[in-house]
Amino acid sequence: MEYIGKVALDDSCYPGEDYYCDGAVEDELLSIVKNMSGVEFEAEIERRASWPILYHLSAKRENIIDWIPFTKSHKVLEVGSGCGAITGALARKAGSVTCVDLSKKRSLINAYRHSECDNVTIHLGNFKDIEPTLDTDFDYILLIGVFEYGQGYIGGETPYQDFLRLLMQHVAKQGRIVIAIENKYGLKYFAGCREDHLGSFFSGIEDYPQGGSARTFGRFGLEKIFAEAGITEYSFYYPYPDYKFMTHIYSDQYAPGKGELFNNYRNFDRDRMLLFDETRAFNGIIEEGLFPVFSNSYLAVLGEELPVIYTKYSNDRADEFSICTKIIRKPDGSLAVRKYPATPQAREHILGLALAYEQLSARYDGSKIAINQMHLEEGEDCYAEFEYVQGTPLSELFDAYLLREDMEGFLGLFDEYRTRISYNNGVQVADYDPIFSNILVQEDGLWTLIDYEWTFGEVTPEKEVSYRAIYTYLLEDEKRNTLPWDQVMAYLEITPEEEKELRQKELSFQKYVSGGKASMVEMRNRIGKKMYQPVKWFGTMGDREEVNRVQVYENCGEGYREEESYFVEDAYLTDEEVEFTIHISPTVRKLRIDPSMTSCGVRLLEMTLNGKRLPMASPIFHLTNGRLISKKKSRGGVRQPMYLFQKPDPQMHLNIRKYLTENDNILYVKMQVFRIPKVPE
Repeated sequence: MEYIGKVALDDSCYPGEDYYCDGAVEDELLSIVKNMSGVEFEAEIERRASWPILYHLSAKRENIIDWIPFTKSHKVLEVGSGCGAITGALARKAGSVTCVDLSKKRSLINAYRHSECDNVTIHLGNFKDIEPTLDTDFDYILLIGVFEYGQGYIGGETPYQDFLRLLMQHVAKQGRIVIAIENKYGLKYFAGCREDHLGSFFSGIEDYPQGGSARTFGRFGLEKIFAEAGITEYSFYYPYPDYKFMTHIYSDQYAPGKGELFNNYRNFDRDRMLLFDETRAFNGIIEEGLFPVFSNSYLAVLGEELPVIYTKYSNDRADEFSICTKIIRKPDGSLAVRKYPATPQAREHILGLALAYEQLSARYDGSKIAINQMHLEEGEDCYAEFEYVQGTPLSELFDAYLLREDMEGFLGLFDEYRTRISYNNGVQVADYDPIFSNILVQEDGLWTLIDYEWTFGEVTPEKEVSYRAIYTYLLEDEKRNTLPWDQVMAYLEITPEEEKELRQKELSFQKYVSGGKASMVEMRNRIGKKMYQPVKWFGTMGDREEVNRVQVYENCGEGYREEESYFVEDAYLTDEEVEFTIHISPTVRKLRIDPSMTSCGVRLLEMTLNGKRLPMASPIFHLTNGRLISKKKSRGGVRQPMYLFQKPDPQMHLNIRKYLTENDNILYVKMQVFRIPKVPE
């Protein structure tokens, strides 16, 4: 047994070498965890802007299991612990953590990263070899991003079923197995994200025609495996956007509402396509009750159902504001909303909600706005508990007016909002965040403010609160961009100068909340993976067969004749690369080449006749109806002129007669052609 700090490493089943490795990045990770403390990881992640560093070291990876109600009496087995992305959270919350991983390098990273944890043991080696030595009374067994590799772990004809049967032998009587895995039919894969394991498009959807060691499943596929393994009690949760960097987790008891799923650009590791608007697609899927089919990831809990039916993490903030919100089913069957500090520093922020409730209740006493009731639990497991209120989000009512293009109704509802929210506006207390999605409208006409986290002891002008509410409303969903913004600003009597000042104030508030941390959207942009939108290409590619063609005219002394021209077959290798060879009779005096059937830019790369280079840059040799914009030289020093043809009939005329021989002549042409918008006639 070896020790790294307080972490025990058992290598008695280690085969002596690592059979998989991510290369040099694992050495980088080991160096980081050896030489930096955990509080320094975030700054290092932002500095490096590297997907592997983000993926392995980000504390947000813990979200996928942090919401599970572990206690210090629980024994936990983590299979496939890797670099320890969730091991630290397990060590903080559970009594003991037993890890299993095949890679020694990754296990060292895990151990150095959590060297202060005296309740962690890491077993090195293949699970099949280690399994007989494991205890049989684990309260939780976790397979986070592991179950899909069941074939490699277990082998045989039914590896996934056999994997579960083995694990069930090590679960305590009331224990649970927790599986986090991608959904092969997740909406993001239809929309153009690459399959996570193979890096290719649509692999899972097509049932892995290329093969590979990993397999993901749809919900029905997982349920079939569970049934064949003899597991009858299980529940599904739906991490969003996916299980790797989860911000929300839904369940069959608490599904997402329309407009909630708008954070869909998750291409940290690879470039992706963007085939359609995933937010709008999710809205339709939610309406049809199909979200469980198209959720990007699953978290399956095998065993007794957990009391948590929904969780939202707000931990991309400054540590003192980092929180977790849960909807809990209590023992009596009723629901409650609880807000927990996600960091020790955020405890005061949660405790401050009691004063916010007291002050806002006093301010709005006698009005048509109710403040959601709450009480504090101030023990070691500190949280603020709110009444679970049902109603229609005010944002949905605004959406209905916007959909009907009823601006009179929209502004009428906005008038009502302004009237209600400004009640007792001179009192030295204000909620800075009464946005439309934080207000539920009940059937009796009462409005309930369900979230008042950002309450300050000061007077905030009604105009500023109303501006922020409508500004946030627009940012939440692109379909709301049809709102006539100038009309709304005129209605609020906000000048352009005032609006600029209010936007700057909003930016300052966001920086205050985030503490300057880079958001996941910012990290995606820094990592630099691209999104391609093929739908936009169709505006130029839909007519490609008609437009991407090279036409040749020969003048043998009687001018060019359309009926004697011809098209060169297969001249376009791609939408931009053109290369062809044609035969020219000795009787030809001039040659006309039309490189495209529409407006374009053309760079001549190479032109030879009978193997000899022609003077492409000489205006005497060829005339065009385009404009010369560049005479850039190739690496070989040959000038490669570029022409811009703004009219849709590009022509290049070659005075070729003096270069022809008496025999058959072979002309070779290579060029790049770039489509450009047509100039209006």
